[in-house]
Parts: sequence; structure tokens; C-alpha cells
Amino acid sequence: MWQINEKNEKEFLGGKTAWDMAAEIAEACAAFSLDVEEELIAEEEVSCYNCRYRRWTAETFVCLKK
Repeated sequence: MWQINEKNEKEFLGGKTAWDMAAEIAEACAAFSLDVEEELIAEEEVSCYNCRYRRWTAETFVCLKK
């Protein structure tokens, strides 16, 4: 589900369209925090794609939570 990239960031392996996987991970994540409404993209509210700690890359996103 994750890999550590060359910048030592936690990078999601599912890309930008793994809707179910991103929702499952977020459901189990104690650090999940919903982003502002303008940044929400997933229908499922609790999703890594809607988390304020994700930062988009060209292919996927990285998770910045500590």
C-alpha cells in the first residue's frame, strides 16, 4: 500500500484511482483529518484522497502525517 520514496516520504502505491483502498486505509487511520470542502474529491468522505495530510504528486500522493 505504501513505499518510502527518494525524498523519504510515505507514498501511496494505489495511484489516483484506488478509491476503495484509499477509503479502507483512512478508516483505520487515527490521524485522518478531513480537508477543506474545496479539496475533497472522493465520494466517500473518509478517504486518504480527502485527507488534509495528503499532498498530490504526478502519479499519486504522499502522506505527511507524523
